[in-house]
This record gives sequence, C-alpha cells and structure tokens, in this order.
Amino acid sequence: MNKPLRRIAIFCGLLVLTLLIRDNWLQYVKADELRTDKNNRRVAIEQYATPRGNIIVDGKEITGSKEAASGDFLYKRTYKDGPMWAPVTGYASQAYGTNQLENLEDGILTGTDDRLFFRNTLDMLTGKEREGGNVVTTLNADAQKAAYEGLKGRGKGAVAAIDPSTGAILALASYPSYDPSTIAGSNDGDAWNKLQKKNNPDDPMLNRALRETYPPGSTFKVVTAAAALENGLYKSADEKTDSPLPWIMPGTTTPLKNEGSIPCKNATLRIALRYSCNTVFGKVGADLGNDKMLEEAKKFGFTSEQFTPVRSNASVFSGDMNQSQTALSSIGQYNTAATPLQMAMVASAVANDGKLMKPYMIDKLQAPNLDTLEQTDPEELSRPLSEENAQILQSMMETVVKEGTGTNAQINGVTVGGKTGTAQHGVDNSEKPYAWFISYAKLSDNSSPVAVAVVVEDDSAVRDDISGGGLAAPIAKSVMEAVINSKK
Repeated sequence: MNKPLRRIAIFCGLLVLTLLIRDNWLQYVKADELRTDKNNRRVAIEQYATPRGNIIVDGKEITGSKEAASGDFLYKRTYKDGPMWAPVTGYASQAYGTNQLENLEDGILTGTDDRLFFRNTLDMLTGKEREGGNVVTTLNADAQKAAYEGLKGRGKGAVAAIDPSTGAILALASYPSYDPSTIAGSNDGDAWNKLQKKNNPDDPMLNRALRETYPPGSTFKVVTAAAALENGLYKSADEKTDSPLPWIMPGTTTPLKNEGSIPCKNATLRIALRYSCNTVFGKVGADLGNDKMLEEAKKFGFTSEQFTPVRSNASVFSGDMNQSQTALSSIGQYNTAATPLQMAMVASAVANDGKLMKPYMIDKLQAPNLDTLEQTDPEELSRPLSEENAQILQSMMETVVKEGTGTNAQINGVTVGGKTGTAQHGVDNSEKPYAWFISYAKLSDNSSPVAVAVVVEDDSAVRDDISGGGLAAPIAKSVMEAVINSKK
C-alpha cells in the first residue's frame, strides 16, 4: 500500500474509532442523563403514558387522572378542590412540567422510582401496565378547608398549621389560589398566561404560606420574650422590667412609640405581651444585643430554608445591626421577615415545651399495592427554650387570649395561647398593614394538637380596622377547632 493510501486508511480508522467512542459514551455514560433530560419529549410522554398515582389526604385522593382527548400524552392530571390544595400538591402539566409534591415525588407518582424496580420488572414480564404509587400527606382536610374558607373572605393571605408534638403539617393554605386542572393539558397556554404575575398582579401561583416573607410585627415579640428568658434578662413572667416611658432608642433622639395609651412603663413581660408594648420588647432586644437575638431567632428556624419536602423561604433576622435597629427588629419591624410556616414553628415550639420539631407534610410513600416504601419519622430540629421557660411563655400567651388582644381566638373548654400582630410595611408605612395571629390549642390532658399562624393582607379593609385580633384570630380559631374536632 502506498503512503497516501496508508494515511487515508489510518485517518478513516481514527474516525471510526472516534465514532465508536462517542457512541459508547452516549449509550453508557450519558444514557441516564439524556433519558431524564427535561427537553427529551419521551420523558414527558412516559410521565403521562399511564395514570399517575395519587396524593392522599385523610385516606382520600385529592388528585386523579383521565384519558387525554388527543395528542401523544395518554393521560391528563385532574384535581379535586384544586385551588384549596394547590399550595400542597403543586401542578403536573403536560406543557409546563411539575412543581411541589407533584415534582418532588414524580418518580413515585409515575411508577418510575428505583424503589419500584422489582415490581415494575415483574409487571413487564406478566404484561401488566405500570402503575404509580401514592403520596400520603399529613394534612387534615377539615383544617385545610377552614383555613382556605377563612382566607377567601379576607383578600390575600396564608395559613400554616402544625402538630407541635411531631412537626406534621396539618394545613397549608394560600389565597388567592389557582386550579392546577386548568393548566394540566398540553394546550392550556391561555390559562397559564392568565396565572402569571406579569398578567395577574394577585399572583395566584405564589405559595404565600411557604414562599412569601412578611414583616411579622408583634408576633415576633414571642421570640424576643423567649430570648429574654433564655438569657436570664428576666426570670419570670411577672417580674417588672426596666422599661421607662418614653424610651429613646440608643444612638438616636427618637422615642419608640406604643399603640395608644397602654400600661407599658416598667411592665412585666406578661403585661407587655398582653398589651403588645413596643417599648418593653424593643428595649429587651437592645439590652440583649444583636448577637443574642440572632442566636435565639436561629433556634426557632430563622435564616434557614425549611424543606417539608417542598422548600420554604428562609425567614430573616439580620446580623450586624446597631442597638436601635435591633430594637426595631425585636418588635418584628425593620427588616425582620417571616413566612407563615416559620411563625407556626414559633408557636409550635412554645406549645411543645420548648422543643421544635422539623415540619413535614409527607407521612409515607406507598407502592401501587399500598405497601409502605418510606415512612417519615418525626425529627427534633432544635430547642429554642427550656421546658421551664416554655411554660412561662405559654402562660403569657394564654393571658393574651384570655384578657388581651387575642380574645377572638377563645375556644370553649380549650386552653388557647396566642399573639396578635399588625405589621406595617411600604415606604414610610404607606401601605395597609398585615394582620397576624399565631396560636396553639391545649386540651385538658395538656396535649397540644395544633399550632397555627395566620397572615391576612386585606386591601379592602379600613386601615384603622386592621388588626391581628380582628382579622386573623377568627381564622386561627376555626382551624384549631377543626383539628380538635377531628380528634374526637
């Protein structure tokens, strides 16, 4: 063979070798990545080739599947009471993918999870159609309905409710909401566009319970009271505090004002929480300092994202603040911000004698034959309070509901502890304030089945009529009653 032919043969051999290497790289190294790539249409076709498994609440399905009218997707997702459950389920759309539980547990719901491998192999050998498994939630249907119906008459807002002893999420409502069924198909572009924030300022797809951080207002004073007790600044609920009137914020000539003429001068922590004294809790924050306040806020979950498994935004309590900024942050203003889930965690930790449990909304994952694949075990997240201090704070919060600003949350035969909040926001507080209420219920056996946080954004309300006790506390009451009645 002459030299030119030999060179051509070698070159062609290298091309064939390169092709073989590339082919093997794609088939064996990149196979899984390409098989699951969101841009691979076969992935979506496989997702909807069989009915999806279901999301379960109280033993009942809140999702379903039906045969698609046309196209290469055989089945389409359906939802029962879709707007009420959207903050829990998320959506499964042939055109726009999945989110929330529909996304995080897609493998179980479509039957493609590795834990179903042997079952799927057996079904393939027997010719049986692949089936999806189920996601069994911790949600309480009656509590969710009470939360959603309560919010519907109040404009915008959110509710989060937790079982303090386990961390199980019992309600997670957001309003306004949307029906995931309207965007489940492959030709629902108009419905999708109407839900986008740029086209709908109410932003109905925003999960306000997990993804919106609000100034918590006076509900944050529960955290500040905990910090005062845990750091030994005050040792009881009924010890007088060093709280002059007026109180000038350190480094300024500005007095921190209270709402109206209330008995805040040197008030005890109990009286200060009952009347919501800004001066008392602002001074507590300034006296403790930024570092100690930040440390206590972190113990309650601030500054960290929570995974329920759906992600919840991190709530905010800043570091590197001066004394006056710390004072404002300690009454839930300045740049302090919290999700409703976070504030439910605060009430939950107090109710559970100082132990904060990790919040979760999946009880178990089931195979198609209802065998349990995975069970969630309750997990302690932190200890923001000693048992003694938690019980002191319980007595203070119970005074708020018995005699203070939270009387609208009273339940016959049940001990309720709570804290109201009216959080100002906007430039120079120009916007209508948010109404907050956090609470827990305690039964005669001293167990606490539920802790709740409610935030209401009522743009139609008269500004002077906006209060946590007036707008948010009745919703919290109905949610607590729903949980208590479901236990009977």
